[in-house]
Amino acid sequence: MGVEHAARHRPTIGIVLQRSRHRRTEDPFYTQFVEGLDEGFAASGARVLLAIATTPEEESELYRRWSASGAVAGVVVVDLVEGDPRVELVHALGMPAVVLGEVEVPAGVAELKVDNHGEMREAVRHLAALGHRLIGRVAGPPELVHSRARTRGFDEALAEHGIAGVVEASDYSAEGGAAATRLLLAASPRPTAIVYDSAAMAVAGLEATLEAGVEVPGQVSLLAWDDSDQCRLADPPMSVMTRDTPGLGRAAAEALAGRLAGRPAVVRDALLARIVTRGTTGPAPT
Repeated sequence: MGVEHAARHRPTIGIVLQRSRHRRTEDPFYTQFVEGLDEGFAASGARVLLAIATTPEEESELYRRWSASGAVAGVVVVDLVEGDPRVELVHALGMPAVVLGEVEVPAGVAELKVDNHGEMREAVRHLAALGHRLIGRVAGPPELVHSRARTRGFDEALAEHGIAGVVEASDYSAEGGAAATRLLLAASPRPTAIVYDSAAMAVAGLEATLEAGVEVPGQVSLLAWDDSDQCRLADPPMSVMTRDTPGLGRAAAEALAGRLAGRPAVVRDALLARIVTRGTTGPAPT
């Protein structure tokens, strides 16, 4: 009876992902991130609740209900947009929170900063060093703060190396990644390298490229953002910008656990992603 009572009163940590009804592709990044959150809270007995919202309003309403009912002890806020009202909302509701992003947060809100800007510069530098002079990018939704940070890094690195780029925006889905890849392959001149903002889009882009009869990496090099089982098992295996994503989840859990315990909010930098070269990147074709 005591064990059942304790289970019912374990604190719950909420994280909400906004996904349209038409986009239900599994996101390897958040799968690994939530696994890390779970691991980070395992010792304290807290459990992680992953919810899906189809609109910003629906997500905000979830926070209000969670706060009013006391069902959720704290939240992790992700996929920020410029001037994101969700950060101020959870702060106004008095909900302990940690933000995954690169924005200014109110005092009392913890933040885990990811340097998407610097990491994109590194990705372009790597491809430029292989001789690529026209680099494509399949980008995530342009309203997201981390997409904009990557765009700044992409443009700055192109200018730094005196090379050109072409961008197709997508929605992180496999279908969107494949469609954007076909547009880049049809461009004239065609990019000799493509960077993808997500693993799911990259794997689908690889399949679309091979189906088009384009050799990888002989004619086009492909570089995925974040690693996944699908990237490692692809044929050829995908080169990636990789990070310890479960470790990022554990770091978020540590920051939020501190807030739940009444400790001051911390703002810390996440470890930088690094390039792992596999079978989809090589020298630019001559």
